[in-house]
Amino acid sequence: MKTQFHRFSAAALGAAAILVLQGCGSYVSKGITDDGKATEVVFPNADGDAWLKEGTFPNLDNLRAVAPGMSKDQLYDLLGRPHFREGLANPREWDYIFHFRKAGGGVTTCQYKAIFDKNYKAQTFHWLPAGCGDVLAARPVPVAERLPAAAPPAAPRKITLGADGLFRFDGSSLADLLPEGRRKLDALVGDIKSSVKSVDAVRITGHTDRLGSNAYNNALSLARANTVRDYLVQAGIAAQNVQVQGKGESEPKVQCAQTARAALIDCLAPNRRVEIEVFGGS
Repeated sequence: MKTQFHRFSAAALGAAAILVLQGCGSYVSKGITDDGKATEVVFPNADGDAWLKEGTFPNLDNLRAVAPGMSKDQLYDLLGRPHFREGLANPREWDYIFHFRKAGGGVTTCQYKAIFDKNYKAQTFHWLPAGCGDVLAARPVPVAERLPAAAPPAAPRKITLGADGLFRFDGSSLADLLPEGRRKLDALVGDIKSSVKSVDAVRITGHTDRLGSNAYNNALSLARANTVRDYLVQAGIAAQNVQVQGKGESEPKVQCAQTARAALIDCLAPNRRVEIEVFGGS
């Protein structure tokens, strides 16, 4: 009788151990197939069957890393042990209680289930409520994207001054500046200083009409640009911020076909100009 009692006790302990490993079985999903699917997904009672009733706040990146084919060890490494009395070895499903913080405050509580195939590889995953899975799609906005976008650089202010109003005929030096031309440049300097917080650069481009040779027109346009630069520098614009170029007759604004020279010169007046571009914060 004593031997029989010992045998009975061992058998009872073994059965109890199996129950601990496999869990109560009252919430096991129905019809779990060899490939890890269930004909009916059943979630356990979070209040009655969970050993960790308070659940956890999972790492979202770990949750996003969960994928079909993972072993129990891999799933355990990402999510921790299951929160219900299902055991770790033989059960074909693991259940969790997860909490997620809402953007506007408060907490959402969800249940999460992994179902394993016959080789104990996780294959299908389920949420209760089903919409809880949307939290995985709501990736946090990277810090770089949360920062305000850098404002695009402001377009340069462009001022065009007619060369005929700046210089005497065929002139290009400071001595050739007309009184009206000096007034225009003084007004330009005052406008720049009052309306531009910091001048990053000033680009001055001289242009001529098509009368005369290319070489002459290139030299004349550059000489006039240099004169305007010298005037602006004398008025207080930093010399290192000023760039000059001469484009001669290469960028006309108008095309003229008059045969009389005087009429042709008048028609070509818009092509004889100095363009000033101011780069900086306004």
